[in-house]
Amino acid sequence: MSGRQHRETEIARRIRAKGLAVGRTSAQIADEIHEACTTQFSTTRIKSHRLAHGIALADVIEQVRALFERDSKPMPGIGETLLSAYESGLKRPGPEYLHYLCTVYRVEPPALGLDGPCICGHGHRMPGVLGGETKERPLLPTERELVIMPMVTEPAAEEDENILRRTLLNLLDPDASPAAELDGPVLGACEGIRRRMDETLVSATVSAAMLDQWEEATVSFGRQYTTTAPLRLLCDVLLELSAVRTALSRRQPIDLNDRLLRMAAQLSGLSGMIMINLGDHRLARSFFRTGRTAADETGDRALRAWITARESLVPLYFGDAREALHLAKKSRDLAGSTPCPALAMAPVVEARALAMLSGVDSKKEVVDQAKRALARARNAFSHMKSTDQEDMAFGYTEKQLYFYQGDVLTKLGQTIEAEVVLDQALEKYEDHILDQTLIRLDQAQCRLIDGELDDALDVGTKALRMVRDEYLTDLIMRPALQIEQAVMKRDANHPKLEDYRAELRRPRSRPKGGGA
Repeated sequence: MSGRQHRETEIARRIRAKGLAVGRTSAQIADEIHEACTTQFSTTRIKSHRLAHGIALADVIEQVRALFERDSKPMPGIGETLLSAYESGLKRPGPEYLHYLCTVYRVEPPALGLDGPCICGHGHRMPGVLGGETKERPLLPTERELVIMPMVTEPAAEEDENILRRTLLNLLDPDASPAAELDGPVLGACEGIRRRMDETLVSATVSAAMLDQWEEATVSFGRQYTTTAPLRLLCDVLLELSAVRTALSRRQPIDLNDRLLRMAAQLSGLSGMIMINLGDHRLARSFFRTGRTAADETGDRALRAWITARESLVPLYFGDAREALHLAKKSRDLAGSTPCPALAMAPVVEARALAMLSGVDSKKEVVDQAKRALARARNAFSHMKSTDQEDMAFGYTEKQLYFYQGDVLTKLGQTIEAEVVLDQALEKYEDHILDQTLIRLDQAQCRLIDGELDDALDVGTKALRMVRDEYLTDLIMRPALQIEQAVMKRDANHPKLEDYRAELRRPRSRPKGGGA
């Protein structure tokens, strides 16, 4: 222990001893430690609570692990290094770790210097966790406690967050069945959070602040985009977006305004992407509009172009190829000559929109135009940063490039080339079941174009059989239904059509209690 840390611990020990002598609670002692030490040692609120209990990092770790074991969860990866990062303010606990730290210290998130309420939706003032205390003393609030009380949350905002927390907890319940679609209360909560973010962004008095850990959380959500069920991830992302909105609604140092607005743009854009996967194009467009508002405030061309390129997928997937083409060109113009993911994404969307407009009987000039767009995309991809080439959400990866190139060739009727590229794309996808399924449906479409109905239905049936109920959203159902309709036009009594229909219309399970 350094001399600085030793002095901090000694001061905290004296405050704790005096506080216990006069009957103060651990939470009150933690407030006194924070007030006494923060100026000299930058002691955070979360660290003040550990010092108030007079325990070491290892003691907290063991308590958290015991709580995980009590709840029949796998042992967490939290260690002294990570907890120390939380205490120093370098990182912010995720929703699950935050819940257990609040349980250990028997306080709510604001008492630890973090936005709340907790994911569990109830209080943590329970006996028997640390120090042998049996109950909290019913004392009147001191002047200090009145000063540090968190700002009052808007009732409507708190209710929207609670709906998402209940949905999230329901999805985490191992005994609950996964949801395949959104229900009314969850949709209302999503729209409420997005609308309040819009209201905050257009306020002339808004400035902003953002902690480093929020940026890390946003990057983490981008990584989870390929591996987490859409509704499950949406709850996490929107709870974070709500916290960002709260920070934006209060005046903060202006030099950090750009970072917080960037977070708002990225989280709104990611919410729009998830809404596409869930099949709600109206809310997807709304979130992208919110993202554009935030991105415009930053003046970052690459960020504005990324939002617009992502938004172009809404009309592309939901039937308006001309608007998709318009937005893709707008994204390319916004990016200009700046090397960024949008310069690779936009021409791919252009090619896909051209293919949709012309169909499998495309004229040679349309095919050539689409292939030139794909060539521009490959060239732009080669000039992207390596970190952007590995990011499925905020960047653009090689496997995405292969997938969409195969999709373009399929829609153009270039089945031989398409089959080769789609096989390459499928080899590269290991964790994103949505794109895997779309690739397999494109393969089925290729067989259908070539008149191989047996193979088309076999591939399509296998693709639907591999995807779980929570992923059978409108994004998957649209191309799957198109295959059914195309087969019926050729042979309505095909013997394999019945199995395909059974998989397409199989009963889907829903979670207990929904999102209400």
